[in-house]
Amino acid sequence: MFLTKECDYAVRIVRELADMGMKPVHAICSRELIPRQFAYKILKRLETAGLVVARRGASGGYRLAKAPEELTLFEVLQAVDDRLFINECLQPGYECPHNTNGSMCGAHREFSRVQKLLIDALNEKSINNII
Repeated sequence: MFLTKECDYAVRIVRELADMGMKPVHAICSRELIPRQFAYKILKRLETAGLVVARRGASGGYRLAKAPEELTLFEVLQAVDDRLFINECLQPGYECPHNTNGSMCGAHREFSRVQKLLIDALNEKSINNII
């Protein structure tokens, strides 16, 4: 699995919002060194996933929708990039020509095992634990 720049920026945004305060985009971008055009795109994805709340207007901004103790790194990464698979054969709907008679090939089984370990590790600790 390769984490994109968007995933990195999403973690930085969540880190900045971990104090549960409402913050404007320019403040988030300034403190976390994130280009504004990426921040808006990422914040929209985090909002769609229910991880942040947006408030419009002069006193608006963004804040976490959940306490950092209730939010995992996996949730943040998945909100931004739904392709967190170590191999394309693990994606839903992928039909591997090497899977026969309803059983997975050995490579698929191993990728699946490693994928589960990775997801479990990313879910193991809350954002609060890692910041």
